Amino acid sequence: MKNSKKIAVITGGAGFIGSHMVDLLLSKKYKVNVIDNLSGGHKKNLTHHKKNSDLKFEKSDICKLKKNHKFFKNADFVFHFAGIGDIVPSIENPDNYMQTNIQGTVKVLEAARYNGIKKFVYSASASCYGLNSSRNDEKGKIDTKYPYALSKYMGEQTALHWHKVYGLPVNSVRIFNAYGTRVRTTGAYGAVFGVFFKQKIKKQPLTIVGNGKQSRDFVYVTDVVEAFYSAAKTKKSGEIYNLGSDNPQSVNTLANLIGGKKTFIPDRPGEPKRTWANTTKIKRDLNWKPTINFKSGVEKMLVEIKNWKDAPLWTPKSIKGATRTWFKYMGKR
Repeated sequence: MKNSKKIAVITGGAGFIGSHMVDLLLSKKYKVNVIDNLSGGHKKNLTHHKKNSDLKFEKSDICKLKKNHKFFKNADFVFHFAGIGDIVPSIENPDNYMQTNIQGTVKVLEAARYNGIKKFVYSASASCYGLNSSRNDEKGKIDTKYPYALSKYMGEQTALHWHKVYGLPVNSVRIFNAYGTRVRTTGAYGAVFGVFFKQKIKKQPLTIVGNGKQSRDFVYVTDVVEAFYSAAKTKKSGEIYNLGSDNPQSVNTLANLIGGKKTFIPDRPGEPKRTWANTTKIKRDLNWKPTINFKSGVEKMLVEIKNWKDAPLWTPKSIKGATRTWFKYMGKR
C-alpha cells in the first residue's frame, strides 16, 4: 500500500535506550513492535504511548524467539537493544551473559533473516576496548576484560557474520557511556548516575571512586537513538560505528554538576582511566553529531531526580560488599 507505515522491531524496547528509540520512531510515524522480558526494562517507560495504536508490546524472552514471530513480518528495521548488562554479575554468572547476549542475538538475527529485514542495527558496547584510555577509532585493539564485555563483542561479531554469510544488512553501533532520563534505577551496583542521584536525594555524600579524575565519554540518550536511526536509514551495511560525544568528562565534573558533599572510595582495578570515542566515522558516514552537551544533559536528568527515589542507596560499606567479586578477579591483572 502506498501510504502504509513502515514497521520497526525494537528488542529491549522498554529499557533505557530502547524506550527512547520507541519515542523517536513513533514521532516519525512508524509502527513499532517491542519485545522485552522486563528483566531490566519497565512498562512505565512506555505508558505515555498507551493510547497510540502504532505501538505493540510483547513480554517475552529473546532466547525463546521463533524466527516466524509475527512482530517481524513486513518489518523494515530491527533495533536490537535486548541483553543483560552490569560487570560484577557477569563475572559471577557468565553463562547467563553468553546465553542472552550471544545466543539471544542469534535468535533475533534469524527472525530478521527469515523475514527479509532491510536493516538490523546492533547495540554494541565500547567495553570491547578494555583499558585503552586513548581516543579509540573503530579499528582499535579489542581487549575484553570481563564476561559482559566479551558477550557484547561476540554478539556484535555474530551480527556481522550474518551480514557476511547470509547478506543480512547489519550495522553495529558501539555505545560509549550513554546517559539520560529513564537510565536504570534498580539492580546491581553500577551506573554512576543512579548511585549519585539517590545519594543526593538522601543528602548523603557522593561516593567517588579513586580521585574522581577518571573520565567517561558521555553521550545523551536522545542523541544515541538518532544515531541508531541514521545507522538504519543509511545504504551502508557491514559497518561498525563508535558512538560518543568525543569529549570525555570527569567523574568530579559530574559530581560538581549534581552538587553536594563527596566521599572517596578505593580505586578499582580493571577500569579505564578514560573512555574516549573517535566519532569521525559516524559523523562522516551518517551525518550525525551530538546536540546535547554534558551540562544540559545532567540538568535534564536533575529535573526528574524524583524518579530515583526508589533506587538503592549505596554507601562505602555496601559498595565494598557489592564489588568484592570485582576485586577478587580483576585485581589479579
